[in-house]
Amino acid sequence: MKNLKEFLDNRVKLYNTKSFIVSDPISIPHKFNKKEDIEIIGFLTSMIAWGKRKSIVKSGNRLINILEEQPHDFIKSFSEKDLKRSQDFVHRTFNSFDLEYFLFSLKNIYLKFGGLEEVFSSGYEKTGDIKNAIVHFRNVFFELPYQQRTSRHVSNPEKKSAAKRINMFLRWMVRKDNNGVDFGLWNRIPPSALCCPLDVHSGNVARALDMLKRKQNDWQAVEELTSILRKLDPDDPVKYDYALFGIGVFENFNNKNNIKNKLPQQQN
Repeated sequence: MKNLKEFLDNRVKLYNTKSFIVSDPISIPHKFNKKEDIEIIGFLTSMIAWGKRKSIVKSGNRLINILEEQPHDFIKSFSEKDLKRSQDFVHRTFNSFDLEYFLFSLKNIYLKFGGLEEVFSSGYEKTGDIKNAIVHFRNVFFELPYQQRTSRHVSNPEKKSAAKRINMFLRWMVRKDNNGVDFGLWNRIPPSALCCPLDVHSGNVARALDMLKRKQNDWQAVEELTSILRKLDPDDPVKYDYALFGIGVFENFNNKNNIKNKLPQQQN
């Protein structure tokens, strides 16, 4: 475990840097300074964060334009007359009908529930569990009438989803990052409680490192992997998301034979 920690800590230092931001979806909320602007555009960008990163960033910039470069002010006053601004938006299977609901729901959350931080934090504080925070948020988010197709774009860990995009958004908002990547804007959820955003890249690397036995990338796998990461760093377990993702994407070491060549010599 000591050698594994040394290996992953080195990769965190390599990838948890400002240079990471340039081509990553987190570059979109980094265009803003106001807390609510960061939250709103960060949430919307994270919810469309699948596929090629270049395409995600492009769609994220379109979202900025749709929200007139003032996400919070736009959301608060959003109405039917503003729908024409989003009518042509498409990112893979996420289309203008989905975005329309997201905008109305965000307005409901900020005017009725006190904002995204309040909803996620109050859900977390009920049980001290991120899964419950996500489920609570999801229930609030779909309080308004919605099309069934739109519900697919907000993952549900109660149905075993890994909820990668929501966990990534929570990492952005909660994790205290001295390197200027994650924002650390929220204080009522501790970074130690976060769960690792699990996707095909981080999952493959984690399995190659024998950190994850479960074959499916589902919520059970998220809990299994996060429990190992908490042994490496109880206070900041999801910092290792940078290591696992970076190794998989930038180094392409996603199988045991390749990755063992990168481990310290004494690592078995």
